[in-house]
Amino acid sequence: MSAPLPVTIEDIEAAARRISGRVLTTPLVSSASLGRLCGVPVGLKLEHLQTTGSFKLRGATNAVLSLSAEERSRGVIAASTGNHGRALAYAAKAEGSVATICMSRLVPENKVSEIRRLGAHVRIVGKSQDEAQQEVDRLVSEEGLVMVPPFDHPAVVAGQGTLGLEIVEQMPDVATVLVPLSGGGLAAGVAAAVKARRPKARVIGLTMERGAAMKASVQAGRPVQVEEEPSLADSLGGGIGLDNQVTFAMCRDLLDDVVLLSEEEIAAGMRHAYSEEREIVEGAGAVGIAALLAGKIKNIGGPIAVILSGRNVDMGLHLRVMNGETDPLREGGRT
Repeated sequence: MSAPLPVTIEDIEAAARRISGRVLTTPLVSSASLGRLCGVPVGLKLEHLQTTGSFKLRGATNAVLSLSAEERSRGVIAASTGNHGRALAYAAKAEGSVATICMSRLVPENKVSEIRRLGAHVRIVGKSQDEAQQEVDRLVSEEGLVMVPPFDHPAVVAGQGTLGLEIVEQMPDVATVLVPLSGGGLAAGVAAAVKARRPKARVIGLTMERGAAMKASVQAGRPVQVEEEPSLADSLGGGIGLDNQVTFAMCRDLLDDVVLLSEEEIAAGMRHAYSEEREIVEGAGAVGIAALLAGKIKNIGGPIAVILSGRNVDMGLHLRVMNGETDPLREGGRT
């Protein structure tokens, strides 16, 4: 008998009630072009239209609202590749708290400046998410700040899972859900929600070939470290934590597959989102479209929901991708 999930459908339903009115219910729209390609209905869950530009606001808001007034008064802190920091800064400010966000030097400057604009304290530490987390641990110990992790936290996972509830409500016959995968907060929450409501639906995690920490960990049977590399899907960077308590087990047990995507495939997904769907999404938000275009989703037997998870892309980088650069983060751009 398998162990109970650390986040249940009841937790996710409670999160939905808690954050109601503080986050947007984002639309799910039909994609005619992808529907023709796949031969089944394809719906795009436009989560990049969320208030802070990504799904992260759901988990951050639920986590902040789950704290006591005394905890909020001490201030909250997290390591982030950008979107969680932005969401936590927004959620903390809305509840009268202050956020401190620790980030590595790999985080794009547009994400750093937006977090500062929201009133958070920013610390740039090291060249990896793991190094940024070490600074978080130090400040929690020395200054008493309250950590709100970007993914490995039950309240965060439950908040992200509210997106899965919306997908099933908006597409009741959904057969496959394509979800971006990094530390696993979104994938774990969405999978728990979708499978509770539609047990036969598949949930497939999508990530980049460069530094796919959850994929490597699931294959190894335990959390492992991977080397971080620059990627168009920068929001999917970072490890899952060697002492992972929540998301590793949930992704291992609930995801039906994990698909890896090249930089060229991610770029193609971004271009399709812009030219065919009229949507600006960052690389991490385009991995679902990328997987469909690349023919990497097998055994399609019914409607597909594709989560467009974020829009917080540097617009200069976006323009270069739209102009045909397949790997703009490598020297020389084109490959």
